[in-house]
Amino acid sequence: MADHVEMIPAEPVYGRFSRRVRAVVIDWIIIMLLMVAALFAAVSANSDSVGRILGFTLVGVWLLYEPLLVSLAGSTVGHYLSNLRVVDDGTHGNVGFPKAVARLIIKTVLGIYSFITMATTSRHQAVHDLMTRSTVQIRDRSKASYAHYVAERSELLSPAMPSRKRRIIVIFAYVFFLAVLYALGMELLAIVGLVSHACMDSSKCSQPEYVAKLAYGLLGWVILALCIIQGWRGRLFGARRHIEQVRSPD
Repeated sequence: MADHVEMIPAEPVYGRFSRRVRAVVIDWIIIMLLMVAALFAAVSANSDSVGRILGFTLVGVWLLYEPLLVSLAGSTVGHYLSNLRVVDDGTHGNVGFPKAVARLIIKTVLGIYSFITMATTSRHQAVHDLMTRSTVQIRDRSKASYAHYVAERSELLSPAMPSRKRRIIVIFAYVFFLAVLYALGMELLAIVGLVSHACMDSSKCSQPEYVAKLAYGLLGWVILALCIIQGWRGRLFGARRHIEQVRSPD
């Protein structure tokens, strides 16, 4: 019996969120190991001048690690081990060094929030991808499984999708409504005694109040993110994607 051969689509495919997080974790581990090694070397040398040199060198490595590797090789070590590469939209090759630096700055400032737009863009781009006109694609398709990549979202480009302006207006309306509900919910927490007014106004919270306030805040952020994602995908009432009815011939 012939071995099953997984069919890989011919068009570009993009790394899933889980693969990209895996790459970030690997790179973070590498940088942490370098920091530990530099600290150990500085302690062993027992010299202030050597310690300062190692410190400046480590800062330089931390700042240049991703931009240099991405611009020269198309991927960091984490990207490579996760079978990913960063591709410039214009040249379809490696991004230039300035773009790679910009990607790092934006990703560092926004943190995990930079990846929210992956759920709302046709090519699964994070904020730092969108702002630098780049994508993160599978490096070697023959080594990729279906769990590693996603194809371009054609539904976001469909004529049945509401206009961007309409989706943005509806999303803002929902966000405003959610903000009102969130404020009312905080008052309800105070009424039932889970969170005091002192905790809400001046952050003087007991341990149970802090946990309740944190959990409520996280829930609010999750609902907000889902609202934005679903709204951009045309799944909110007021800006839904039209579903064409196909009638069978009589």
